[in-house]
Amino acid sequence: MTDLEQILPLWRELEASGAEYVLATVVKVEGSSYRKPGARMLLAADGRRAGTVSGGCLEAAVAKKAWWLTESGPVVKDYSTLEDDGEFPYGSGCGGVVWILLERRGSADEVLKALEQAWNARVPLAIATVLEGERIGQRAFARAAGDLELTTLEKFHADLPVWIEEHAARLGLWVFGAGDDAKPLVKMARMLGWYVAIADGRSHLATAGRFVEADAVSVLTADELPPFDVRTGDAAVVMTHSFEQDVLILAGLMSRAAWPAYIGVLGPQRRTQELLGNVARKLDLAPSEKLFRGWLADLHAPTGLDLGAETPAAIALSIMAEIQKTLMGGTALPLRQVRGMRAAVRG
Repeated sequence: MTDLEQILPLWRELEASGAEYVLATVVKVEGSSYRKPGARMLLAADGRRAGTVSGGCLEAAVAKKAWWLTESGPVVKDYSTLEDDGEFPYGSGCGGVVWILLERRGSADEVLKALEQAWNARVPLAIATVLEGERIGQRAFARAAGDLELTTLEKFHADLPVWIEEHAARLGLWVFGAGDDAKPLVKMARMLGWYVAIADGRSHLATAGRFVEADAVSVLTADELPPFDVRTGDAAVVMTHSFEQDVLILAGLMSRAAWPAYIGVLGPQRRTQELLGNVARKLDLAPSEKLFRGWLADLHAPTGLDLGAETPAAIALSIMAEIQKTLMGGTALPLRQVRGMRAAVRG
């Protein structure tokens, strides 16, 4: 679950009751820090809080002074992650400094409303926030950072220090197959905060009761290419264990002008090659070795990374790991190796 998913329910409750709150947002980091700019925490007057701004070492210190620091309006406060002042002696050991914007309901509700709308609509959002002076806490919003630069020039003076944060559209995972092996995949994706949809032709399996974490559950039609709301930045995994269903689903996905960013097919590649022969005929394309080579190069078949997975949960982990790597541009290498390579380049 993301910070935003934790923050929004508490925020809605406080807004409904008209209660005051403080929103803490990481706006700058120097050195090493567990959380990066854009991390948020919401504080209620009764002591409740949602979200985090560190690995657990700064939350209490921020909450302790947030209310009196914001009595006169928004403020940016710096915190050392190695601070040892006797009161909070156990820092994170990261060796960095974190700057946090603290603000109350008057300016915070605007940004939380914008974040909620972008989250629900699955669209990108760019936010410009003034961090100093009389206009501290004022903001401009846009769908892209390029648009935001123009908006910001109109709303703010050019010499004001403005922090720009960019939020990508919420990632989506389409799981085609409602068997028991799909359940851990759905749970993992929702833990990451992704939009998750389940689709299957078997109505007794594709039910909201079986997939309570999913955002959408639908039953596919038997003989027609199913209509999909899959977006180009989404991932799709085909795992119905039904040859006929898999053909229809792949044909529906691969007939699109722009494929999703990731299409994974469960099962051995030999089976996938047989599927593609039927997909080509379904799309009235002449099967050829060149066509299949191109398709196989773009598909993830078999889906997943080699993690030695055997159980449904481990297989789901291997699939999610490959999707995360593909969508976020990771290497899937051990971090110690990646950091060693980067150190060698800097040296």
